[in-house]
Amino acid sequence: MGVEWCILSSSKKKTIFLDRDGVINQQAAIHEYIKSWEEFHFLDGVPQAIAALKTDGYRICIITNQRGIARRKMTLEDVKHLHHCMCDALKKQGAEIDEIYICPHNDGECSCRKPEIGMFLQAERDCPVDKNRSWMIGDSGSDIEAGKNYGVKTIYIGDSLEFGADMVASSLFEAVKKIKLLNQK
Repeated sequence: MGVEWCILSSSKKKTIFLDRDGVINQQAAIHEYIKSWEEFHFLDGVPQAIAALKTDGYRICIITNQRGIARRKMTLEDVKHLHHCMCDALKKQGAEIDEIYICPHNDGECSCRKPEIGMFLQAERDCPVDKNRSWMIGDSGSDIEAGKNYGVKTIYIGDSLEFGADMVASSLFEAVKKIKLLNQK
């Protein structure tokens, strides 16, 4: 992971912003958290989907609320270790994450917790974003609201149109297929 390649160019990058839990990996049980690598399980097709996006020239950023840190269910170091393991596993399968942004706060304590856009703004400070060619992909209303608040197109992972996403897909793999189809037009 790294911002280094962005420093070499000030041109805006098309970016895929991904929520983590429920998009990349299986969700934890209600009121539980994914606290360790042992509890983390990729959803089907995720490495292939991320690899396809990278092949198409997208910058990949994970934007994740992790309030389990504020609730003392896990530490920031636990989450960073999990992310290190996740990135290593993805890289072995030809997929690479460029950056990961974490909000460790409870609701109402910050400007970074989705649906706020603080993590998006940090990503843009790290590397300029081409909002017209960028997407937020998430499985919650706050993911979709955050993407819309930031000004990028949105894809909801699920089967509901209630959150007003630009598109709906059953998985990250299907979402990537839809993005690729749109890019061919």
